Amino acid sequence: MAKGFNWNCPHCERAVTITDERRSSDTHTLRIENAEGRRTLSTNFFVCPNPDCRKFTLSATLSESHFDQARNHEKITKVLQSWALIPASSGRNFPDYIPEAIRSDYLEACAIKALSPKASATLARRCLQGMLRDYWKVKPGRLVDEINQVQEKVDPLAWAAIEAVRKIGNIGAHMEKDINVIVDVDPNEAELLIGLIERLLDDWYIARERRKTSMTALIDAAAAKTGQ
Repeated sequence: MAKGFNWNCPHCERAVTITDERRSSDTHTLRIENAEGRRTLSTNFFVCPNPDCRKFTLSATLSESHFDQARNHEKITKVLQSWALIPASSGRNFPDYIPEAIRSDYLEACAIKALSPKASATLARRCLQGMLRDYWKVKPGRLVDEINQVQEKVDPLAWAAIEAVRKIGNIGAHMEKDINVIVDVDPNEAELLIGLIERLLDDWYIARERRKTSMTALIDAAAAKTGQ
């Protein structure tokens, strides 16, 4: 049996196992003398085994390398840059009942978090503000003030998560400034802010829709029973 590893497909968002039959990898090494030095480009295709998906992803990594004569192969010494090419964003595909502007800001924040963490954080902050205004109907103002308006309304765990994230590094200061002001954050901070957005989308929009669907089904079933 072919060995594999666990992987979450970014297309269907299912947890699947990738085996050698579902993976295609290759490398290309720049051996021409140049100002930067020897470089190796590695590419990876993964094909989702979920029969309802079967879409592929493509990623690439550029690394410093040198030829190991003792082992007769190219050895990677340092990863310089990585790209998610297909899909271009690592963001989740949230349902259409979430406002398009919120989903768009979220996906763009995910797409550029490695290239520009501070720009990613700005988009994530705008996304959070959009959620507060759309879902909770808060009074517009500074993001920090809009967040404080929902303290007594949200689940205590959700509030604890919001507080935990905005106390990290520059994120808190980021939320106190004008929505269009760009403040430096590091990649880990941008990642945590995106993670907060995802949890709140789940807790607010997804949970509300599931409750609506469940209650509607119960009402319809009761109505059908009453009509018999």
